Amino acid sequence: MARPSITEALLRELPKTDLHVHLDGSLRPETLIELARERKVKLPAMSPAGLYKKVFKESYKDLPDYLQGFGYTTAVMRDAEAVERISYELCRDSQDEGVRYIEIRFAPQLCARPGFDVLDVLKATACGIERAEKEFNGRPEVRTGKEPPFRAGILVCAMRFFTEGFSPTYAELIAATSDLPREQIYGIASEAVVRSAIRARDELGLPVVGIDLAGPERGFPASTHRRAYELAHEAFLGKTVHAGEDYGPESIFQAITDCRADRIGHGTWLFQASRIEDRGIKNKRDYVQRLARFVAERRITLEVCLTSNLQTLPVISELRKHPFRKMLAERLSVTLCTDNRLVSRTTVTAEYQKAVEAFKIEPGALAHLLVYGFKRSFYPGSYTEKRAYVRQILDFRDEVFARHGFPAA
Repeated sequence: MARPSITEALLRELPKTDLHVHLDGSLRPETLIELARERKVKLPAMSPAGLYKKVFKESYKDLPDYLQGFGYTTAVMRDAEAVERISYELCRDSQDEGVRYIEIRFAPQLCARPGFDVLDVLKATACGIERAEKEFNGRPEVRTGKEPPFRAGILVCAMRFFTEGFSPTYAELIAATSDLPREQIYGIASEAVVRSAIRARDELGLPVVGIDLAGPERGFPASTHRRAYELAHEAFLGKTVHAGEDYGPESIFQAITDCRADRIGHGTWLFQASRIEDRGIKNKRDYVQRLARFVAERRITLEVCLTSNLQTLPVISELRKHPFRKMLAERLSVTLCTDNRLVSRTTVTAEYQKAVEAFKIEPGALAHLLVYGFKRSFYPGSYTEKRAYVRQILDFRDEVFARHGFPAA
């Protein structure tokens, strides 16, 4: 009997997560065009093909080039109707490829304006999630318990760096605090968004499950946002930080120590001693070995975004050279994510297919890899509810493997 293979059909059907997906980087191109036309936002092109050619390209020069497109997406996300629609469509697109849990992250302060504040933005996002959940979870297969339901949470992003032009919210803040050092203003802004996240969860009952810190790492250390992360920690919010994406291993250490990160966004340069820039670190090889062990033993999950890394880090010339291979070999807690479905032109299924092909992942390893995302999620429910949900996912995963000719995982 021929040995079954890991096909795209299998990968689509298997239950998956997407713990690192930016709402403002994951619009449908048709939706972006329609909203831009209605809201009088000028785009470089008014067709999906044109946008893919001029903005959302297959490759980028670097991370700043990659981030240019967010100026267009956030510009159409400044009212409740648009935000709810984009959130709903992201959930539906995820459901259509077998994703059963996502954590939608974005900076609501980039969408806020007078009359539409951060809490309003989060309420609109939650409305989109709720509508998508009800539709999917109302299916007979889910209602009868034959398939696990779809769930989603919200991660609120603080920003390492911003200017007045980022949003009306930031323009107002900078005007009111112009006598303060810019680093202090960054910290004040982060504290404000964390307080809003806590209010959204505790007062409005929204599925806000954690916070994130996004933006350029070089020159904008995590320590600036220590107080904001203390507030999140005291409120029992999940904590993740973009780190080790465009800076070296010491950025990952800062995220873990200064921000008490439970997860790390990207973590690409975890093993790269050559990228350490801190002159106080004398034995660089020893440093990365100890750091990797620290991450492994504490099960600090790395949210790996393969396609995004290839687009923003030209030094990784091909996928097989990505450190994901070593992450697997070192038995780290890792989960594959899209980062941005539109900007990176990818899906969760595509990320898994690329990983299976480039790193020769066997069915058993794939089965374990799929589960990390569910186990290390900031699930919007009690611990007992999360355990029951993960158990349901495991059973369904094994059923899918069996239908495709594989023995139980």
